[in-house]
Amino acid sequence: MDSLVCSQPGKFEYKQADRPSLTENNAIIKIKRIGICGTDLHAFQGTQPYFDYPRILGHELSGELIEADNAPGFVIGEPVTFIPYINCGDCIACNNGKPNCCVSLKVCGVHMDGGMVEYLSVPSRLLVHGNGLTYDELALVEPLAIGVHGVRRASIVENEFVLVIGAGPIGLGAMEFARIAGARVIAMDIKDSRLAFCKEKLGFEYTVNARLDVKQQIRKITGGEMPTVVIDATGSRSAINSAFQYMAHGSRLILIGLQKEEISFSHPEFHKREGSLMSSRNATRADFEHVIDSMKKGLIDPMNYITHRSDFSTLSTDFKSWLDPKSSVIKAMANL
Repeated sequence: MDSLVCSQPGKFEYKQADRPSLTENNAIIKIKRIGICGTDLHAFQGTQPYFDYPRILGHELSGELIEADNAPGFVIGEPVTFIPYINCGDCIACNNGKPNCCVSLKVCGVHMDGGMVEYLSVPSRLLVHGNGLTYDELALVEPLAIGVHGVRRASIVENEFVLVIGAGPIGLGAMEFARIAGARVIAMDIKDSRLAFCKEKLGFEYTVNARLDVKQQIRKITGGEMPTVVIDATGSRSAINSAFQYMAHGSRLILIGLQKEEISFSHPEFHKREGSLMSSRNATRADFEHVIDSMKKGLIDPMNYITHRSDFSTLSTDFKSWLDPKSSVIKAMANL
C-alpha cells in the first residue's frame, strides 16, 4: 500500500508499505480522509515535542471499517473514526478515568506511525461509530474534541466572558463549544483574516487583534473587567506568557496549545488573582461523543472549517504550501 513518510524535518517521501493484517483486538480501517492539523505542520517543521523521525503523520482520520476483531456493535463497511490516543489502561491516569493523559500514552502520528496510509490498524476498543456523518465530518471530530476537552476543563458558567487565544482549528472549536456552554466568547488572533472568519463565518461578536493594545480592547468588551476564563490554543510561548495578563481575579487559564520551552509569569500577579492554571491534553470518548451529538443536532457546522483540499497523491506538495501564512488555511483535508 502507499504511505507518506516524514523522513526528516522538511521532507516527505512516498513509500510502499505492507498492508496491515488483522490481529487480535484490532480493526483495519480503509482511510478515506486525513485532516491536517498543527501537530502535523509542527512535526514537518521540526518543532513538535515528543517526536522522532522518520514518522508517518496523521491522526485526524475517517474511513471504512473493513475488518475487525472484538468490536461488538460495529458492522463491516460502516464509516468510522477512532480515538487516536493509545493508552495502557492500567496506570494512575487510566484508572482515574483520564486515558487522554495516560502515563505511557502513544498518540497516532506522533509517538507511532499514523494515518497517511491507505490502510491502518487500530485497537478495536477505540473505534467510534460514524452515526450517519460523512467522512469529512468524521475526520473533524478529533480536532473539535480537543476544543471540547479544554472547554470542559474550564467549567464554564453561563454568560461569563471566555477569551480564546488563537483562531486556528483548535481555537475555533474551543470557541464554538464555549458558546454552546453559554459563554460570551472573545476571539483573539494576530491575523485579521482569521478574525474576519470568526465574525463572518462563525458569527462571533467579539474579536481582539493581538497586535494592538490587547488589555484595552478586552476591557472595552468586558465593561472594564477581564475574562474569567482564558484559553490558549496557539502553542506559542510568547502568547502563553502574555495570557496571564488577561486573567480576571478568580479566573482560570487553560493551556490547550503546547510548545517546547518553559513558561514564565509573575507569581505575585497570579497569586493575588487566586488564578487556576490547567493544561488540557487530547480528549476522551465523552468529548468525541459530545462533538458528534452537536454535529447531529446542527449546533456546529464542521464544513465551515475546510478551506483547502488535496488528493493523497499530491499531498506532499500541497502540504508545504499550507505552511505559507498567505495560504489562509483553516483546515486542509486530504482525500483517498
